[in-house]
Amino acid sequence: MTIEIKVPVLGESVTEATVAKWLKKVGDTINVDEPICELETEKVTMEVPSPITGTVLSIDIVAGSDVAVGTVLCSISEGTVSVPTSVPASAPVKEVVEITPAPEVKAPEPKPAPACLSPLKQNPTTAPSARIEAERKGVSISDATPTGGLGNITKQDIQVVKPAMPTMEVPATNASTPSVLSNRPDDSRGEERVPMSRLRKVIASRLKEAQNTAAMLTTFNEVDMTHLMALRAKYKDKFEKKHGTRLGFMSFFVKAAVQALEELPAVNAEIHGDDIVYKTYKDIGIAVGTPQGLVVPILRNAENMTVTEIEGTIAGFGTRAKDGKLTMAEMTGGTFTITNGGVFGSLLSTPILNPPQSAILGLHKIEKRPVVVDDEIVIRQMMYLALSYDHRIIDGREAVTFLVRVKELVEDPERLLLEI
Repeated sequence: MTIEIKVPVLGESVTEATVAKWLKKVGDTINVDEPICELETEKVTMEVPSPITGTVLSIDIVAGSDVAVGTVLCSISEGTVSVPTSVPASAPVKEVVEITPAPEVKAPEPKPAPACLSPLKQNPTTAPSARIEAERKGVSISDATPTGGLGNITKQDIQVVKPAMPTMEVPATNASTPSVLSNRPDDSRGEERVPMSRLRKVIASRLKEAQNTAAMLTTFNEVDMTHLMALRAKYKDKFEKKHGTRLGFMSFFVKAAVQALEELPAVNAEIHGDDIVYKTYKDIGIAVGTPQGLVVPILRNAENMTVTEIEGTIAGFGTRAKDGKLTMAEMTGGTFTITNGGVFGSLLSTPILNPPQSAILGLHKIEKRPVVVDDEIVIRQMMYLALSYDHRIIDGREAVTFLVRVKELVEDPERLLLEI
C-alpha cells in the first residue's frame, strides 16, 4: 500500500507553510511517527510524521518551496521496497557538443603618417572637443595616439587615455617602525545571501505594522528588586524540590501585571475598527528568543494561575521553543505581552507592540546601583521597567499608573499574595 503525505492543517488563519528541510530521502526506510520533513509557518516550525512504517518512494516538493494545506509532499510505501536510484534507461541523454573557440583576431596597427605630408600635417592637430575632454579627464593630450584623418587627435582618442595614478611619498622606515596596513579589500572577505525564513518575514512585517499603525509611546520606571531577590534566595531550593521547577522572577511580574490589568482594563484592550474591545480574561504572552527568531507563547487565563503553574508553564515554553516543538495553539492570541531583554544584558529598551495588543512590558538587567532610601544613599538591586503602549487607546495617566502599580507589587511581593 502506498500513501501520500500531505501538508496538514496548520492552525487558525494559517494556510501556507515553507518546506524547511527534508529529514529523509528517496529510498530511506521510515518508522511510524518518525518525522520525514520540517514545515516552517509564520509562527512555528513543525515536523510532519509518517503514519506508517515503510520506504520513501518519492519526494514531490523541493526544500525551500512554499506549500498550501493539502499539498502532496511525498509518497511512502508500506514495508521495505527497492527504489531505483540510478538514471532510468529511458531517460534522455544530453549530447555533449565540443565548441572550438574562434581564433583571436588582432586589431590592425595604425599606419604611420605618409612621409610626403607637409611638416604642418606631420605634427598632429587637436580637435576642440578633444581639448575639452582632456581637461575633463585631467589627462595630457601628448599621451593620446592620434587616429583621425591626417594624424589628428579626436575626442575618442582622449577618451581611451587612462589618467596617471597619483604618486605618494613613502617615508623611510626602520626596523622599529611598524608597517602600514594596506587599505585594499582582503581577498578572504566574503558575503553570504540567504532567504529570510517565513518566521523572520512575519516578525518583520508585524513589527513594522505596529510602528506604522499604532501611536506608540514608552514610559519608564525602576523597581527595587532587593526584597524579591532575598525572597527567592530564601525559598528557591525548597520550591524546586517540592514543585520540580525553578523559582524565577517572571511569575511575580506576571502576577503583578494581571492585578494591574484588572485595575486598568484599557491596557488589556484592543482596537477593532472604530470599537474598543475590552478583555475580561488575561492571556499573557511571554516573549522567548530562539535561533529561528522571537516567539510569544501564551499563558492562558493567567489570572487563575498560581506561581507554581506559571513557572512550570514558562519553563516548558522555553524548552519546546528551543526544540521547535511549540504548537500553533500555544502561539495564538494574547492580550498583553512581557519581554525580558535583561537575560541578554539589556539595561534599557523600548519594546515594540505585538499587534493587535495595546501594551507590552519590558524587563531589563538587574544591577546594583546607589539609591536614596530614608535620606540615606544605599546600594540596592535595581531594574528598569519600560511600558510601550498605544496612545490611541491608553492615556498617559493610565500607562504611568499601570507601571507604578507593577513596581509597588514587585517591591512588596507579599501584597501579591494578599491581593492588595
